[in-house]
Amino acid sequence: MAGKRHAREVDRGLPPKQSAQSVAPTLATVVEIEAHVARCIGEPAFVWHELVSSLVHVDVHVVLPTENRPYFTLFTTGMSDRPMHVPDDVKHGKRLRYAELMLMLPSGWFDDPRSLEELRDERKYWPIRLLKTLARFPHACDTWLAFGHSVPNGNPPAPFVEGTKMCFALLVPPVRVPPEFYDLQLSDGRVVNIYGVVPLYPEELQLKVMRGTAALLERFDTQGVTELLDPFRDNTCGGEFDWRVVN
Repeated sequence: MAGKRHAREVDRGLPPKQSAQSVAPTLATVVEIEAHVARCIGEPAFVWHELVSSLVHVDVHVVLPTENRPYFTLFTTGMSDRPMHVPDDVKHGKRLRYAELMLMLPSGWFDDPRSLEELRDERKYWPIRLLKTLARFPHACDTWLAFGHSVPNGNPPAPFVEGTKMCFALLVPPVRVPPEFYDLQLSDGRVVNIYGVVPLYPEELQLKVMRGTAALLERFDTQGVTELLDPFRDNTCGGEFDWRVVN
């Protein structure tokens, strides 16, 4: 499914640090998004709330693993509180102005996901940080994010955490969810697109830039790469980038 959607190719840098300010969440929107997730995936068990927010109030909600879905599902709220700056020439641009993000973590990622001590461990916290950073990014930089957009982890790109060489993030339609999960029409008429986040190796980013998102997603489909995070998965473009792949 993901490989068949049209992608607008864009690579973006992370935003400069923003000064903290008090930004409240839009509770009505949060309720609608939570209800949508509950219908499609399962009831959210709890929320990692932001104490101090800048630009938008980004919370990360957690659906616990079950027998049928043996992994944590994390999704944001707050990113869609403000419209993104989608260029006027983008086809169906008005439907792309609002978004939220999600990814999944293996069932053994946390011993106790409510433990503050565990969240202090960057090896466990970094996917949460990634969701929050990406959710705030378009508002910090007056830009937009959508399917096929990729964002480096800093400039120059640095690994997300010690022990992995992944240093880019790609937005894709999530595939471990029912089709109706992908977008949500709110009661006020806004359409919220929910994108899966997949960390990338540098070689995968190069393939995507040279050959397009569809070429990379073909490799993902072949090797089973989805929004379910595996920080130690095989590099779908090999350990060393081979220019013959993209030339």
